[in-house]
Amino acid sequence: MPTASEPVDVLVPRAARIGPSAGLRIHHGKFDPGDALDRAGLRVTSPARTCWDLAQWLDVVETVVVLDSMLARRLTDVPTLREYALSRAGRRGWRSLLRAVDLADAGAESPQESRTRVRLVLAGLPRPETQWVVADKGRFVARLDLAWPQFKVAVEYDGLWHDDPEQFHRDRQRLNRLLGCGWIVLHVTAKRLRDDFDGFVAEVRAALRARSCSPR
Repeated sequence: MPTASEPVDVLVPRAARIGPSAGLRIHHGKFDPGDALDRAGLRVTSPARTCWDLAQWLDVVETVVVLDSMLARRLTDVPTLREYALSRAGRRGWRSLLRAVDLADAGAESPQESRTRVRLVLAGLPRPETQWVVADKGRFVARLDLAWPQFKVAVEYDGLWHDDPEQFHRDRQRLNRLLGCGWIVLHVTAKRLRDDFDGFVAEVRAALRARSCSPR
């Protein structure tokens, strides 16, 4: 979600003569029937049109971050977005939206999880499952951010909550139980996402390769 200091993106018809305005980022475009809705007296773009615009204004990773959130909140769904893109085939932006939709996943529970997943896939790794539940003899063990269950390899995003000693203690108990079930769990932080993502990709790839070549 944008912060109070970030500008608000506004879409206006191409013919509208609106210049730069403080706090606003003005975009001009063509509106199709159904693209604009009335919400409590405020004119807004439909969820599908909003996703279409984001696919043109943002890179694919950040577009998917927003699409994941919208899908999770059930503001739209994959078939609707795919149909919207395909119905506009040939127009600027339709392939960008289709690509983002194909990468989107309603299971993501945070923007950083979405960024991690999409960047791993774009790096050539198999698409992981989101929020994968691990059970042992019918008993719940853990729910994993990203997982390749056929290899028992998982990726967890470590956020700032790990500064909490109690949470850290519970997390390590959970990790021990996962290891006891034969899982390899790799952890990624904001710093690694920012400064050493290639190194992290190599670690995940090595874990998947090791598991795909060895019996479990």
